[in-house]
Amino acid sequence: MEWHDQGVVLSARKYGEYDAILEVLTRDHGRHAGIVKGGFGRKKRGDIQPGNEVVVKWRGRLETHLGTYTLEVRNARSVAFLYSPAKLAALNSCCSLLCVAMAENEVHEKLYNGLLAFLDVLEASDEDTGIWAPLLIRWELGLLTELGFGLHLDECAATGSSDELYYVSPKSGRAVSREAGEPYKDKLLILPAFLDGNGELLAKSDIANGLKLTEFFMERHMLAPFGKTLPQARRMIKDHILKAPISS
Repeated sequence: MEWHDQGVVLSARKYGEYDAILEVLTRDHGRHAGIVKGGFGRKKRGDIQPGNEVVVKWRGRLETHLGTYTLEVRNARSVAFLYSPAKLAALNSCCSLLCVAMAENEVHEKLYNGLLAFLDVLEASDEDTGIWAPLLIRWELGLLTELGFGLHLDECAATGSSDELYYVSPKSGRAVSREAGEPYKDKLLILPAFLDGNGELLAKSDIANGLKLTEFFMERHMLAPFGKTLPQARRMIKDHILKAPISS
């Protein structure tokens, strides 16, 4: 059987001496793997870098077989991030999360479109992480939602009010107001102001709290129940972002 699709390269690993096993997030076939003949050869190595937008043709005897890919690069995004450690770390974090969290061949068009939108902003932005770091956190929240583990951050779990939301309950994934959460603040996660819609100025502590928030719920609901751990690329993103400049 054979199909054609468009997608984003998530990962490439060696298969034999020069071939590559490529994982691609495709629009209509989800996360799908295939062999690229000569993928790690001199001519094709640049085509299979994570983040590149590609048009692919997959061919195999059965849908469940590994099959082979032929591909054409539409946008070599990876090149744009080579000299920006923070941006490259963000790209690798997104790709590694999708590889570990998504089931194979399961279509998630919202995740595909969300990834492209985030990469567009990442590519167009300068080194100021205040532009794209909040979008990265929102993308991770979207990943949780799309996989069935969405948080509820629009009203207080205790009072039902939408005023002065400041915490998030680690048990329910719901927002908690500053007043209601004060007696339990040592057990609650911080809700960054930019997620509540009340943050005009962005501080590095907001980004750190946002990354901590999504990391907690990704590990607890999205990974641990399936015997998986947070990818190293995601663990490293915090240091890269907090070392980069941010507008104030």
